[in-house]
Amino acid sequence: MTQSPNQTLTLLGIESSCDDTAAAVVTDGPEGTRILSSVVWGQGALHADFGGVVPEIAARAHAERVDICIERALDEAGLTLAALDGIAVTAGPGLIGGVLSGVMCAKGLAAATGLPLVGVNHLAGHALTPRLTDGIAFPYLMLLVSGGHCQFLIVRGPDSFARIGGTIDDAPGEAFDKTARLLGLPQPGGPPVERAAAGGDPARFALPRPLLDRPGCDMSFSGLKTALLRARDGVVAEKGGLTEQDRADLCAGFQAAVRDLLVEKSRRALEVYLAEAPEAPVFAVAGGVAANGAIRAGLQALCAGLGLRFLAPPLALCTDNAAMIAYAGIARMRLGLVDDLTLTARPRWPLDEGAPALLGSGKKGAKA
Repeated sequence: MTQSPNQTLTLLGIESSCDDTAAAVVTDGPEGTRILSSVVWGQGALHADFGGVVPEIAARAHAERVDICIERALDEAGLTLAALDGIAVTAGPGLIGGVLSGVMCAKGLAAATGLPLVGVNHLAGHALTPRLTDGIAFPYLMLLVSGGHCQFLIVRGPDSFARIGGTIDDAPGEAFDKTARLLGLPQPGGPPVERAAAGGDPARFALPRPLLDRPGCDMSFSGLKTALLRARDGVVAEKGGLTEQDRADLCAGFQAAVRDLLVEKSRRALEVYLAEAPEAPVFAVAGGVAANGAIRAGLQALCAGLGLRFLAPPLALCTDNAAMIAYAGIARMRLGLVDDLTLTARPRWPLDEGAPALLGSGKKGAKA
């Protein structure tokens, strides 16, 4: 049953697709949308010694923490389960053990309370975040760029997404993590690589810009990582090791290559999107990599040159969180898209079911 837009809905959101356990309460109605609480419990310390996310450790931590996060989110919102209109949960894509932890907890709550259950695509949560934060109109172009995903989506509605390009191998965030490991920097790799790049020369190493010589909006980052490995090995062979300046120059060259790739592919994606003549064109970006200052500046400059609005939600809502899941759940409920207790966890779940599958799986989660 569809819900009237004039009806206020308050949902609990649960997110556990990778290495952040999260719960949030969001309310939406005629007076606007408000995030009443948002709790995120990161697992960085649990995975630090392994150089990346270990799925078994992540799943166990989600199972141990999800109920605590939910309780805290309800307390911060000043609500009980009885005050909710439904429960939204990430049902995929992601690391299956983590997704399953959240789905089973949500199903248990729904069975115990009788509240409607809404399974949400994690990518839809990111894609709808600009609606949560700024209430922008459909359609808009979204670049989802994170540790596990990278794709361009024309967002036409709460359940209507057209993918016009994506990575065929590594996601940019994964490439940042691998670069950090190659250079002896801590994990997650994005912030330390960006800090090191600030003091580096991006022109010292001639790193490639894969797929720029091919038409279209698809991207590739695996070859860039391999080129950086070879550049590092060349320096080590010559000097017997890496100096801090060597690391800074390698990081600067890598970051500049990723920026150039994303900016040029975004230019092409915008041509496709603007050809549809949207009344209020917006280019939005979400995902942890969107926090990188050089990349964000490049995308902002691109939009300024084209005279259209650039939108990047606050960092806390760009990275994995449950507020976006609760909001996406509200949007689905208004369309009458409610699940039952047969809801299953899905490691892969493309937003655009009609688009060809992207290649690669990614160590931080299944691409879709």
